[in-house]
Amino acid sequence: MTESTPLPERPALLVVISGPSGVGKDSVLRGLREQGRPFRFVPTMNTRPKRSDEVDGVDYFFVTTEDFVTLLEQGELLEHAIVYGDYKGIPKKPIREALNSGQDVVLRVDVQGAATLKRLIPQAIFIFLTTPTEEELVQRLQRRKTESPESLRIRIATAREEMQRIPEFDYVVINHDDRLAETVQDVSGIIRAEHCRVQPRKVSL
Repeated sequence: MTESTPLPERPALLVVISGPSGVGKDSVLRGLREQGRPFRFVPTMNTRPKRSDEVDGVDYFFVTTEDFVTLLEQGELLEHAIVYGDYKGIPKKPIREALNSGQDVVLRVDVQGAATLKRLIPQAIFIFLTTPTEEELVQRLQRRKTESPESLRIRIATAREEMQRIPEFDYVVINHDDRLAETVQDVSGIIRAEHCRVQPRKVSL
């Protein structure tokens, strides 16, 4: 009897969910949690004011500009950028801790941040979330009523540019307005399939 070939090690995955403002990234994350999918979500650090429906440490880590700059100077941010006039960045420590413990990590970042991460960590999984049409995306942004007219105009223009970057991602998932459960299933299926790769992706930080 020949000795069986051992199965390859199954390292934890780093999953990056991105897409324009208004496509439903937060809703998909909530759906993954409700589905019971085991993962560690690492929020982005953000210097913008917290909205009334947001929770510090859950939606984002809200910090002052001074504290953000200090962390940047200490090399404690995986990537950072200025988005709509505010600083955003991803802390390294919680990602490293989760991956080393065998726990999948999910990041929710803007398209600019995803492009940076693609260069830094090509072994991560990059998922672009979008709407069926540009018109639907504009309608979602208008319904939020969280931006001034000028800010809304900038977000719409930025979203149009970001849609051109879909080819840089590994997967694209369409989030229909009334089919969130289907979108969550699609993202969850991608993660399950990636865990079945013959040659697993392995991220080192």
